[in-house]
Amino acid sequence: MRRFPTLLAILLILLVAACRTVPPSSQTSTPGAESTSWLVETPGSEGESAETSEDRPTQAVTYSSYPSAPEAFQEGPAESVPAGPRTEGVMVLEQFEQMAEQSNPALAEAAARIDAARGNWLQVGLRPNPTIGYSGQQLGSGGQAEQQGGFLGQQFITGGKLGLNREIAAWEIRRAENEWEATRLRVLTDVRIAFYDVLIAQRRRELTSELVRISDQAVQAAQALFEGEEVSEADPLRARVEADTARILLQNAINAHVAAWRRLAALVGAPDMPLQQVEGKLNPDDMAMSWEEALAKLLAESPELAAAEADVEAARWAVQRAYAAVVPDIDVQAVVQDDRGTGSSNANLQVTFPLPLWNRNQGGIQQAFAQSVAAEMAVNRLRLDLQTRLADAFQRYRTAHNQVREYSKPGGIIANSQRTLELIRSGYQAEEFGILDLLTAQRTFFQTNLAYLDALRELAAATMEIRGLLLSGSLSR
Repeated sequence: MRRFPTLLAILLILLVAACRTVPPSSQTSTPGAESTSWLVETPGSEGESAETSEDRPTQAVTYSSYPSAPEAFQEGPAESVPAGPRTEGVMVLEQFEQMAEQSNPALAEAAARIDAARGNWLQVGLRPNPTIGYSGQQLGSGGQAEQQGGFLGQQFITGGKLGLNREIAAWEIRRAENEWEATRLRVLTDVRIAFYDVLIAQRRRELTSELVRISDQAVQAAQALFEGEEVSEADPLRARVEADTARILLQNAINAHVAAWRRLAALVGAPDMPLQQVEGKLNPDDMAMSWEEALAKLLAESPELAAAEADVEAARWAVQRAYAAVVPDIDVQAVVQDDRGTGSSNANLQVTFPLPLWNRNQGGIQQAFAQSVAAEMAVNRLRLDLQTRLADAFQRYRTAHNQVREYSKPGGIIANSQRTLELIRSGYQAEEFGILDLLTAQRTFFQTNLAYLDALRELAAATMEIRGLLLSGSLSR
């Protein structure tokens, strides 16, 4: 029993030696509390071999090295509202964008996924913990032949597996960051489209209110002519029908305005925000673009495409990881015991590793290769899908742009319908035209203006969708 403290001292020395032993695949530093820098091994090219981590260069990567990460972990990317006078209660697009980047839960969700990917990067590169325990044999011999002691074990990961794990995890971080950027664009695109929906709905409400006012004036004019026995009773009745129809349109416009505002308020994370007036401009000249420019920008800057390309790099590293799995890991166990029967101490050392005779990870290697090919084909498919989606959006943009130009140009549809209404209204008061001519011209003028607003809304939606790299639907994903 007097030798047992000596045995414990030997075990402690072995434990310290095992903890200080660093396998070759784990030389990459991990993020520590004393520094915000993350040391990740630089993802290599397709043809790189699975060498050990000390043969691969490492690069210090901070949060700022990833373009979207700093903003993701703040309350929201700050974008200042341009200085200038603001009418009380009037809001502009920049204010809604800032609110959305601060409060939309989709951005916080995507930011949490980045943090989870970083945690995974840290975890997959850590060495296994050593094992320590008690060993006893022939314990029922009444102290005559007992052997008591302790053991210490450690598994050593070989083949650079831990470094390869982190290579894969580093590209998963890149994918999460690209998904955050895609989410940010979805949020901004949704907010911009919703803002212009509110702006158009606000204008439609004003227009239908004007229609009600003019319709009431037509009723009064027809009633005055009827009382003067200049027209029949049918004229004021027709005018009243038109005025009642205008009031229905006004109520519909109010309902549409309220619904558009509620959608916008939900997108910026303030669903209980009271209805307020918005201010903005829709200038078709500011929305001009060509197919070539839109396609080039989409393929060069799409975060969807960048995320898919990150999947390709992760899959290539996974192939190397599958080959590294063939290299067996080594288990070492040291046992020190005190033999009560002989009054002596003894020690055992056991080193084991599996022989890769039948299982050489053939299926895992085949799976990794197939997944690498699938990831590359997914990038090609996504490029074609982006071009197809852009073709649909650009067709809507060109159609709406042409309609807006035809409606609003000098001597165009709106100008002609307005001039027609003015002439017929003057002629009706001079008894040159009948009430049907007046009501028809009045209806045509307002239908033309409503159609112009619809074209403006479609133009804004298509333009924002294209400028937002075809990303929308932030709350429905």
